[in-house]
Amino acid sequence: MTAEIKVRANGPYKVSGDFRLVDAQGNAIDTAAFEKNGTIVLCRCGESKTKPFCDQSHVEAACFRDDHD
Repeated sequence: MTAEIKVRANGPYKVSGDFRLVDAQGNAIDTAAFEKNGTIVLCRCGESKTKPFCDQSHVEAACFRDDHD
Protein backbone atom coordinates (compact mmCIF):
# COMPACT_ATOMS: atom_id res chain seq x y z
CA MET A 1 0.00 0.00 0.00
CA THR A 2 1.21 3.48 -0.84
CA ALA A 3 -0.48 6.38 0.91
CA GLU A 4 0.24 10.03 1.39
CA ILE A 5 -0.86 11.80 4.55
CA LYS A 6 -0.66 15.55 4.31
CA VAL A 7 -0.59 17.43 7.60
CA ARG A 8 -2.19 20.81 7.07
CA ALA A 9 -1.27 23.76 9.26
CA ASN A 10 -4.87 24.70 10.09
CA GLY A 11 -7.09 21.77 9.24
CA PRO A 12 -7.57 18.04 8.90
CA TYR A 13 -5.18 15.34 7.73
CA LYS A 14 -5.59 14.73 4.00
CA VAL A 15 -5.12 11.05 3.09
CA SER A 16 -4.74 9.94 -0.50
CA GLY A 17 -3.40 6.99 -2.44
CA ASP A 18 -3.84 3.32 -1.68
CA PHE A 19 -4.79 3.08 2.00
CA ARG A 20 -6.93 1.10 4.41
CA LEU A 21 -8.50 2.81 7.44
CA VAL A 22 -9.12 0.69 10.55
CA ASP A 23 -10.60 1.33 13.98
CA ALA A 24 -8.93 0.63 17.34
CA GLN A 25 -9.95 -3.04 17.11
CA GLY A 26 -8.52 -3.45 13.62
CA ASN A 27 -11.88 -3.47 11.83
CA ALA A 28 -11.95 -1.84 8.41
CA ILE A 29 -13.81 1.48 8.23
CA ASP A 30 -15.80 2.04 5.04
CA THR A 31 -14.54 5.32 3.59
CA ALA A 32 -16.60 5.31 0.36
CA ALA A 33 -19.15 7.91 1.51
CA PHE A 34 -16.35 10.27 2.54
CA GLU A 35 -13.99 9.81 -0.43
CA LYS A 36 -13.55 12.33 -3.19
CA ASN A 37 -11.19 11.37 -6.00
CA GLY A 38 -9.58 8.71 -3.79
CA THR A 39 -8.93 11.18 -0.97
CA ILE A 40 -10.39 11.48 2.53
CA VAL A 41 -9.86 14.07 5.25
CA LEU A 42 -9.52 13.00 8.87
CA CYS A 43 -10.51 15.15 11.84
CA ARG A 44 -7.77 16.25 14.16
CA CYS A 45 -9.65 18.89 16.17
CA GLY A 46 -12.03 16.46 17.89
CA GLU A 47 -15.16 18.48 17.05
CA SER A 48 -16.39 16.52 14.01
CA LYS A 49 -19.80 14.85 14.16
CA THR A 50 -18.56 12.31 11.57
CA LYS A 51 -15.35 11.15 13.29
CA PRO A 52 -12.91 10.00 12.20
CA PHE A 53 -13.77 12.08 9.13
CA CYS A 54 -13.63 15.87 9.03
CA ASP A 55 -16.93 17.72 8.69
CA GLN A 56 -15.41 21.24 8.83
CA SER A 57 -16.41 21.73 12.50
CA HIS A 58 -12.92 23.11 13.14
CA VAL A 59 -13.86 26.26 11.24
CA GLU A 60 -16.68 27.25 13.60
CA ALA A 61 -14.87 26.01 16.70
CA ALA A 62 -11.73 27.95 15.71
CA CYS A 63 -9.65 24.93 16.73
CA PHE A 64 -6.57 26.01 14.84
CA ARG A 65 -6.69 29.76 15.32
CA ASP A 66 -3.25 31.29 15.18
CA ASP A 67 -3.13 34.42 17.32
CA HIS A 68 0.22 35.36 15.79
CA ASP A 69 -1.12 36.31 12.32
